[in-house]
Amino acid sequence: MKYVSLPTDCNYALPFYLAMEEYLARRTDVADDMFFMWRVEPTVIIGRNQDIYTEVNLEYCRDTGVRVYRRKSGGGCVYADMDNVMLSCVMRSDSSVQSTFSRYTEAVASMLQSLGVDARASSRNDITVGDYKVSGSAFYHLPGRSIVHGTMLYDLDIERMVSAITPSDVKLRSNGVESVRSRVKSLNGFLDMSLDDFMAYVRGYLCDGDLVLTADDILEIERLSQPYYNERWIYGSRRHKSAKEPRRVDNAGVLSCDVNVADGVIRDVGLSGDYFQLDDFDKIIAGRLRGKSYEADSVAEALSEVNVGNVICGLTNDELIKLLF
Repeated sequence: MKYVSLPTDCNYALPFYLAMEEYLARRTDVADDMFFMWRVEPTVIIGRNQDIYTEVNLEYCRDTGVRVYRRKSGGGCVYADMDNVMLSCVMRSDSSVQSTFSRYTEAVASMLQSLGVDARASSRNDITVGDYKVSGSAFYHLPGRSIVHGTMLYDLDIERMVSAITPSDVKLRSNGVESVRSRVKSLNGFLDMSLDDFMAYVRGYLCDGDLVLTADDILEIERLSQPYYNERWIYGSRRHKSAKEPRRVDNAGVLSCDVNVADGVIRDVGLSGDYFQLDDFDKIIAGRLRGKSYEADSVAEALSEVNVGNVICGLTNDELIKLLF
C-alpha cells in the first residue's frame, strides 16, 4: 500500500480530502492500494443518506463555528477535529465491497493490536476496545475501487461532540447505551504516545511506499471538491410528513422510510439512515414502487425480482416492507 502525501504541509477543509479520495480512486496509473491521513478544524461529517435535521445540532454548530459537510459514503454522523485523525484508504475492489471493507477494518485493528491495544473489528463498521468505540468507518464504491474512510478518536473533545451530534434514541438503544458518552473513548487512554508519533507508526505499519501529489494534482482535487460545498448537497430536503419513525435493522443500521401516498397509491419512496448503499435505490427500488397500491402484497410483488440486499447492505426484502408499513 502506498502512502499519499501532499507537496506542502498544510491543512485543508474537509471537502478537499473527500475529493482527494475520489481523485485517487480514478487514477489508472497507480495499481497499488493507497492510504493517507488528515486532520481538520472542528467538523461534523454526515453520512450520504442521513437526515441532517435530526442527526446534527445545526444551531450549536453555527454558534460555535463547527463546520458541517456531507460525504458520499453511507454510515453515521461523526465529529472530527485537530486532536483526532481521519484515515482514508483507496483499495482495489476485485471482490465484494463488503469483503474489501472488512479487509480494511481488520488491517486497522491489527495495527492497534501491534501497539498492545486489544482492538477488534466489529461485524459492521466500528473498531472497539472492550465496550468502547475508538474508530468508525464507512465506504462507497467507484468502478474498480472502493473508498474506505474513518475516524480515529485519538483525543476526543466529547463535550463538543455530544453537543454537535444528535443521534436518534433508536440508535442509542440499539447499541445498549444511554448516551454517546458511555460508548466512545479516546485512543490515548490506551496508549502512551503523542498523536504525531501515532500517525508516524500507522504510516509505517500499513504502507510500504510513497506517492507524492503534484501541484497540478492539487488543482484538480480543489476543482473536484467544489460540489461538497453546495448547500443542497449538504442539507438535502426535509423528510415527508408521512415518514416512518426510525427503526433498527440488524446488519443494516438505523433506517427510516419516507412514503408519499395519495389515494392509496405510492407516489414516491425515500430512505434515510446510516446504512451503506451498494446501488441506486431510486432507480432499482423506488422506481418499481411508484404507482403501486400502498399494500404489503402489492409492494412485495413489485419487489419480487429484486434482491434488496444488493442495493442496501444487510437489508432484506421482508425488512424493507416492514419499514414501509
